[in-house]
Amino acid sequence: MSEIAPSELLAATRLPARSFYARPTVEVARSLLGATLLHRTNDGLLAGVIVEVEAYLGQDDPAAHSSAGRTARTRVIFGGPGHAYVYKIYGLHHCLNVVAEPAGTPGCVLIRALEPVCGIAAMRSRRVAARRADQIASGPAKLTQAMGIGMEAYGADLLGEPLCIRLPHKEPQVEVGTAKRIGIRKARELDLRFFIADNEHVSRR
Repeated sequence: MSEIAPSELLAATRLPARSFYARPTVEVARSLLGATLLHRTNDGLLAGVIVEVEAYLGQDDPAAHSSAGRTARTRVIFGGPGHAYVYKIYGLHHCLNVVAEPAGTPGCVLIRALEPVCGIAAMRSRRVAARRADQIASGPAKLTQAMGIGMEAYGADLLGEPLCIRLPHKEPQVEVGTAKRIGIRKARELDLRFFIADNEHVSRR
């Protein structure tokens, strides 16, 4: 996919209703494939098409952060749908999740990989280790670094600014691949990783 000008990107996409997120987590995860994550920064509008996600199912999912109940860290997962849950891994890297399910029911979707489509030069400047375009945002920590997303985005309303997710006006026709989640120790047998099949920006194909 070639780079898209900000005005063209906004014209080609729309903000979903809150109800888009207030659905079962797996439904939201699969529906996010082909949607676009946007972040307005000092370097302008940065955006990438979501090509890989993982679903975390709440208190019945031992791999989910919310399985331990409501804490200062996880409170946003128990709140209203369509908000950002951001956390650090290894004390260094950030991961971005989208809160799903109706308020009070925990569930979230980890955004695992993006295909950059807007502000690519700025994204590449943040990801100097990326030698190829498909390495800029092909992983949860890589994409937050490329997009300039940190802990300040915790709890952000994804229907607002500066961070949001927009849907194409016409639902994209994509082939969805399914696999086991990556980098977890519990519930590794569940097929809850979803990705656009044959997309070169997926973290692991």
